[in-house]
Amino acid sequence: MLSLSILGSGSSGNCAVIRTEHSCLLLDAGLSARQIVLRLELVGLKPGDLDGILLTHEHGDHTQGLDILCRKHDLPVFATPLTQESLLQTTVTRSRPRWRLMQTGAVFKFQDLSIESFSVPHDAADPVGFVIADEDSRLGVLSDVGFITNLIRERLRGAHSLFIEANYDAPMLEADPRRPWATKQRISGRHGHLSNEQAAELIQAIAHEDLHHIILGHLSDDCNDPDVARKKISAALHQAGAPQARIVCALRREPTPWIEVARRNTGTRAGEPPAVAHAQPGLW
Repeated sequence: MLSLSILGSGSSGNCAVIRTEHSCLLLDAGLSARQIVLRLELVGLKPGDLDGILLTHEHGDHTQGLDILCRKHDLPVFATPLTQESLLQTTVTRSRPRWRLMQTGAVFKFQDLSIESFSVPHDAADPVGFVIADEDSRLGVLSDVGFITNLIRERLRGAHSLFIEANYDAPMLEADPRRPWATKQRISGRHGHLSNEQAAELIQAIAHEDLHHIILGHLSDDCNDPDVARKKISAALHQAGAPQARIVCALRREPTPWIEVARRNTGTRAGEPPAVAHAQPGLW
């Protein structure tokens, strides 16, 4: 059974960890290496448990801990060729990671996982989303996206859980006095970030009775609010006839409990990861 914990998610850094009985992968490395190690410990893991790092794109809030982490721990890094090229020109200069290049749009196998990347619109070299699956469950990953394409909708249909960006609330962004107009245009543009409304529209379009969790990430501290985002997504789920899905707002400074991607239909089988920890108050 596939499960995940979001180690931290926000404008300053994004990092998650996914695991099965046989695999454990870091999803992005946008926290400092020290924070990644500390937060892995908080969810019962250490760097030696990791089998590799899977990257969505090269921006610093998704890769800032990569160089030091790879210097201290010999981890393969899964990235597209253009993402690798961008990183080699910037941050990853001393660690010389063991690159494992993946082609956008292709599926590859890693131990007991099937990983499919798909292209998304964002102002990066070759940004991708993922569908990560084992024999029991299917996780959709959508981070840093300017708008929802037909390809995104099709790839994420049937996911048992979805980790999706909900960066800003449109009225809050418009009213923010600290951001200049050009910055607001970039954030809300077609290669920027998803609003609560855009995330809700996608979820309403793909929701189904076996949808287990919606994990909202990359929430802006000052242009979004977890309660506002949660209400938008809850309304979309009810309109889609899938009110059973739980909504988690990932936090910037602490990890979520372990979240199982799909519901268990039977009792725990030998060798499976432990069941999901109870959520912290107010997390669901």
